[in-house]
Amino acid sequence: MNTGKLLLGIAAGIAAGAILGVLFAPDKGSVTRRKISKKGEDYKDAVKDKINEILDEISDKFEKAKDDISDLADKAKAKAEKTDQEA
Repeated sequence: MNTGKLLLGIAAGIAAGAILGVLFAPDKGSVTRRKISKKGEDYKDAVKDKINEILDEISDKFEKAKDDISDLADKAKAKAEKTDQEA
């Protein structure tokens, strides 16, 4: 999860740099506002995609852990049944 925070921080830094670059560009105000809006949308989409990737990764790990616990429970149940039959 630290990697996700690092990438989010890097993306925020890049976004801030891009916005400052656009603000200090010698374009008309309307062109600059349009560029800022476009960059904001691009970064919003990038952050949304990264969050979805992180959530998918967490979901996959959760499912794997759930399957592992289910397998362990099945093995313990089978071992208990075997012990009952032997007794």
